[in-house]
Amino acid sequence: MSLKNDSGSGTAASLLVIGAGLLLGLLAGGLIFFGLPALNALRVASQATAQTPAGPLAPAPVVGAPAPDFVLTDLEGRQVRLSDFKGQVVLLNFWATWCSPCQAEMPAIEDRYATFKSQGLVVLGINQDEDTKTVQAFVERLGLTFTILLDPGAVVGELYRARGLPTTFIVDRDGKIIVQKVGFMSDRQLDQYLSQAGLSNP
Repeated sequence: MSLKNDSGSGTAASLLVIGAGLLLGLLAGGLIFFGLPALNALRVASQATAQTPAGPLAPAPVVGAPAPDFVLTDLEGRQVRLSDFKGQVVLLNFWATWCSPCQAEMPAIEDRYATFKSQGLVVLGINQDEDTKTVQAFVERLGLTFTILLDPGAVVGELYRARGLPTTFIVDRDGKIIVQKVGFMSDRQLDQYLSQAGLSNP
């Protein structure tokens, strides 16, 4: 009789352990399902601002938001500040010489710059963490005439979350981002983006 009672008690205890395990599993699942997005949101929020070379904190670069300001140096050693171009359409292109898609889209960017600079188009080609000699040779080989900026340590690239190259932003005349494109831009896409910014063929 005592053996039967002991067995029943053991079964009940086992069921309690299993039930507790299931409950803990559900709680853990709920935390993962509901908690991680919240943690991710906090992480994104914490990364939503970044220190620019100019000093002040800037918002994350998303379409519809003001473009984060920055200061970089061009190939002639002159400082260039993004906010100096307010009132103009700015194409920001993050690139590197080793990036084949970057090289493939450069001729189209150069062509559109020549076509639309009279309408206020500014192109800032932001090279990611390469030395001046390497960048200068690339620019001369492709015959690029738009402004090339050097971004040592890819600080501005990080500010703009340029995780892949090329990455392109179009900033309108009010200083707001209207296009964010990761990867190679076709001629058609580039024309569409510039049209969105109010630029049209003369």
